[in-house]
Order: sequence, then C-alpha cells, then structure tokens
Amino acid sequence: MANPREPVLHPIPILSLRPTQMTVGLREVEEKRRRWRAHASSKKKEGERLAEHMIPVVLGPGKRHYVVDHHHLARALHEEGIKDVAITVIADLSMVDRDAFWVVLDSRRWVYPYDAKGERHHYKDLPKTVSGLKDDPFRSLAGELRRIGGYAKDTTPFSEFLWADFLRRRLSRKAVEADFEKAIERSLALAKSKDAIYLPGWCGPAADD
Repeated sequence: MANPREPVLHPIPILSLRPTQMTVGLREVEEKRRRWRAHASSKKKEGERLAEHMIPVVLGPGKRHYVVDHHHLARALHEEGIKDVAITVIADLSMVDRDAFWVVLDSRRWVYPYDAKGERHHYKDLPKTVSGLKDDPFRSLAGELRRIGGYAKDTTPFSEFLWADFLRRRLSRKAVEADFEKAIERSLALAKSKDAIYLPGWCGPAADD
C-alpha cells in the first residue's frame, strides 16, 4: 500500500492537515517562525521556500491528509499566516477503513498519541488541525538539547519525544518553564549519563566513566 514519495505541487490548506501527534514544543515553533521570517522576505521567496519544505503525509480514509512529520513547521507556517502548503504523499491508505487505518499507522510508528504528561490517549483525542496541537515544554527541551549536541539526530520515529519523556521523568515542568537555560544545563548532564544509554542518538560518554 505504500507508494514512493509523491510531491503534490498544488496547494493544500494547512488547516486541512490532520496531525498524528498531540503536542509540539512551542519554543521550537517560535524558532521556526523566526527562521521563516528571516528568509521569506518576499512572496516569490516565500513560494520558493514552501516548495522546498513539503509536508510528508499519509492519505487516509476520506482522502484526508495525515501529517507524519514536520508538525512544528506546519504549526509555525500557520502562525505566520500561511494558508496553503505543498505536501509529499508517502503512502496511500485511503482504501483502509478508519479503525484499521490507525492500527496501520501505529504499526509503522506514524502516530504518537501521547499528551504533554507523557500519557497515551485514544486516537480520537488527536487534534483535528495543527492549530490544536498543545505545548509540551519537554519537547522544546529535547529539541534544544539535540541542537547543542546532547544527542545525535536519529532516524528513529519520534526520537525527540522519547528524549522528552526521559527528561520529563527527571525534571519538573515548573523548573523548565521558570528557567529554560538552567534546564538545558541539567538536561545535558542527564543526556551524557548511563541512564540515557538506551535512547536513540545517545552519544555519551557517561559522566561517571
């Protein structure tokens, strides 16, 4: 049922995209917004950048487009007032009935129905649009931790969320929101410890070696 990635060059409304996760890191969304504004200084450049940043989707029941990556980018573009985006269809599952559809997505690790507390929900609780994605500050923490070299970029699906959950169990949300820079310092030490050795992209060394 999977097809080669197929770019769709005619515009798709951002708000027609269906998320396959419940949260994003809003700090990361803000950073993507800043980068977008810095490079898309004209309508022509904006169009060129949109063509370069296609959103990967799975075509599901009712021919709906389900986002399987780049949720942060889609949310950032929405908040920047962009109405339409180009997409890349990575699989056509439009012939699968709705219940089986979610089983297939889960089996391929294309859905992550966990909330900002790390608790799993039913698929029906996923937001209907990217505007409904909730903030998870630990996802922002995990994203920044990767950028400063706390762990390596990895192809494991939702690897940043696995790191976010690791950090969530060791730091309080209140502490992260009160002093993000201090939380980054603590996260870096945790990321280099043996406790994190099972996580995708772990690059040690353990501090106690």
